Amino acid sequence: MPHLAFRIARLSFLPPLACVALLGLSPSAQAQQPGQQEDPEQSHWALGAGVGVEQSPYAGYGNRTRALPLLMYNGPRFRLVGTTADLKLGAVGPVGFALRAQYADEGYTGSDAPILNGMDKRKSSFWLGGVALWRNPYADLSLEWLADAAGNSRGQTLKLRAEHRFTTGRLTLTPYLGVNWMNSNYVDYYFGVRQNEVTSQRAFYQGSSTANLVGGLRTDLRMTESQSLFMDLRLTRYGSGITDSPLVDRNHAAAVRAGYLYRF
Repeated sequence: MPHLAFRIARLSFLPPLACVALLGLSPSAQAQQPGQQEDPEQSHWALGAGVGVEQSPYAGYGNRTRALPLLMYNGPRFRLVGTTADLKLGAVGPVGFALRAQYADEGYTGSDAPILNGMDKRKSSFWLGGVALWRNPYADLSLEWLADAAGNSRGQTLKLRAEHRFTTGRLTLTPYLGVNWMNSNYVDYYFGVRQNEVTSQRAFYQGSSTANLVGGLRTDLRMTESQSLFMDLRLTRYGSGITDSPLVDRNHAAAVRAGYLYRF
């Protein structure tokens, strides 16, 4: 029982580079995207700390709570936001482009939840791809494609997101809505059940490609020119390729992330 209670509300501390992506600070959230107007001669750093709580789709896993240091950098040609690094390629009209490298902490071990007992370890992975951003008066539209460069899942993901910022005084509100597509290799690796993993409570399952709906609201409160508080409230509705898995006991998951940033 103590082991299970520990899993239900797990607190982990990660190094600075494994931080902002887990807190929901995507490059579109707290750093300039490709194509955004910026001073080509200046670079910007930000440091801080935060905490994130998110529900896991895996049955019996419970919530994952993380206390996280934060590190960001944005320069003329390079951007680092937590576990995401972009090489800026410039823009064609209103559309900017960048090459992207990202580490995603999505793996698990058999001891993480009772439903995973006896499962082979699924590894977190390193992803490579590209991103495009179209800024317009109505909404910022971003399109991201990534492939598993480590070859663990041989997966691919495609993410389309729209967001719009509203600023009043020192407070910025950014509602967003998107679709995250994963190919069958990705879903099968993280949510499939292999023949050697089948039990009386866990049937064989071969994952198929699916799409998740993601919506949320980011807030940023500027206390001074350098200091700010942020919060991200997010809800994900899983596609049938994930919810059909015997490892999963929910069709949606909520997450909240909050913290403090100091910009140099």
